Amino acid sequence: MTGEPETEDLLRELAPQVLGALVRRYGHFATAEDAVQEALLAAALQWPDEGMPDNPRAWLITVASRRLTDLLRSEQARRRREDTLASWTLPEEWLSPAADQPAPASDDTLVLLFMCCHPSLAPASQIALTLRAVGGLTTQEIARAFMVSEGTMTRRITRAKDQVKRSGVPFRLPRAGERAVRLGAVLHVLYLIFNEGYSSSSGPHLQRAELAAEAIRLARVVHRLLPGDAEVAGLLALMLLTDARRPARTGPDGALIPMAEQDRGLWDAAAVEEGIALVTAALSRRTPGPYQLQAAIAALHDEARTAEGTDWPQIVALYERLLELSANPMVALNHAVAVAMARGPQAGLDLLERLQHDDRLAGDHRPCAVRAHLLEMSGDHAAAREAYEEAAGRAMSRPQERYLRARAARLKPGPPA
Repeated sequence: MTGEPETEDLLRELAPQVLGALVRRYGHFATAEDAVQEALLAAALQWPDEGMPDNPRAWLITVASRRLTDLLRSEQARRRREDTLASWTLPEEWLSPAADQPAPASDDTLVLLFMCCHPSLAPASQIALTLRAVGGLTTQEIARAFMVSEGTMTRRITRAKDQVKRSGVPFRLPRAGERAVRLGAVLHVLYLIFNEGYSSSSGPHLQRAELAAEAIRLARVVHRLLPGDAEVAGLLALMLLTDARRPARTGPDGALIPMAEQDRGLWDAAAVEEGIALVTAALSRRTPGPYQLQAAIAALHDEARTAEGTDWPQIVALYERLLELSANPMVALNHAVAVAMARGPQAGLDLLERLQHDDRLAGDHRPCAVRAHLLEMSGDHAAAREAYEEAAGRAMSRPQERYLRARAARLKPGPPA
């Protein structure tokens, strides 16, 4: 998408609303998505020169509707099914007035999120489809973010669209009985997008700010649509409180700086304040869920003026509550770190020993990195150095690998005096 930044921001905001309006009216998710992309491109090229229309959303719906009609006509002609064409062609006078009428744009955006995060899709497909249909990112942008070729990402998105079509999912909000499960999938996808943006799982960069920002934007959309859901608020709070530390996470050379060594004056105070207000209000509803608890932990970190001033006993208690809700090995790993900080490194190492045989962590560099850190805390520098080297060998992210090798190098014994 090209054009002025203000135009791009507006088009990204309107994209899911326009797509939702077309799918609700016509069906044909994949073809409607193509039509919307063409309408967005036309707007990006025309509006900067010709001026923005009085009703940008209506303009986009009208242009996309006409393009969709053309696409359906061509598709049906190729299949020699002209006799069904009339069912897709609407009177010209119907299009523009309907586009100007108030429509449940917010509902359409939420329905799109539910559709893109349908349980029948694999997580990778859910993420790609969400970023394309709801986030408004181009296939090229998504491919670049996940470090795959544009062709690979195109095939992934196409397969996801085909699977949605085959599933026969109606364009409507899920019924009450399945809404909680489907909302859980939506929040999980946004959580995965944010995590990949905040701490890249592979590649030359520690973080991909554009992905984290898009996850926060989409979480704000869901929070605006479901303001009474405490877990939605908790997820948004978690993202804000975590992303607030981003300016201090890397040095001038891009090297990783661990939280204990960060300049906390660089943290985004406004994001911290907003995140704390969100999680405080969510927890007051007394229905604590995983995202709220993680946000509460992030808030304790962000509220501490120094690393030494962190309320580790309270963080331990929150992780223990989180473990009651989810047997997630990463939660158990973070719990071990918190216990080590509150009760000493040996207590953390004892907990870490229990995770050694968890297949879900097989090959992951993080258990080795945590073990190295706790061994260093305990004074066993030789074992810590070995663990840091093992963690570095497993790391897929080059900044993480460089950081771990630097930690190992610091522990090498010096020459004899």
